Amino acid sequence: MPTCLLGARRTVQLSLLLTGLLLMHWAMASSVTEKGEAFKRTVAEHGQRYSLIGSGVLRYMIWTAYAGAYYQAVEETQPQPLDDLPRRLELAYFHAIDAPDFAEATTESLKKSLTAYEYSQLEADINAFNQSYQDVEPQDRYVLSWDGDALRLALNGETLFEGGNAELASAMFSIWLGEHPLDDDFRDALLGKN
Repeated sequence: MPTCLLGARRTVQLSLLLTGLLLMHWAMASSVTEKGEAFKRTVAEHGQRYSLIGSGVLRYMIWTAYAGAYYQAVEETQPQPLDDLPRRLELAYFHAIDAPDFAEATTESLKKSLTAYEYSQLEADINAFNQSYQDVEPQDRYVLSWDGDALRLALNGETLFEGGNAELASAMFSIWLGEHPLDDDFRDALLGKN
């Protein structure tokens, strides 16, 4: 093969390699990865734009349960997970979990984090929310979001629950992001503290 063709071939290969590296860098910059699960740095849904605050992995005893990412409205850069502002929590599961287990864990967590009066005021809404859960399999994703008007729970993009109010939204987000979360390390990772 003539020398000029070899040089041209190498130039093309080098150009393709550099283009691939730039595209890979761009893809990595537009998302974060936790234990193989990618989460976008910005998300738009239901007329709201959200920016990633933090991400992490929840470990329960010896299992890695799920990876998660917490978002807030793009103009809200300081973590305020219990305030009445648009926010979103996305969880990617590594193990199968049955719907009744989600409902039971939600009820137990909220009874621990809310006063008896607060729980009684939200009990009907909590029960309605709990009825919307479905079983998950590995790689399924739940998204909990509050857009300022409605609380939503979606599984793999399908809305299962829509309604509630700001108080219910704050109660639900408190399970992972409140004073007494499921796991302190996971909460801190979601809030971008580590």
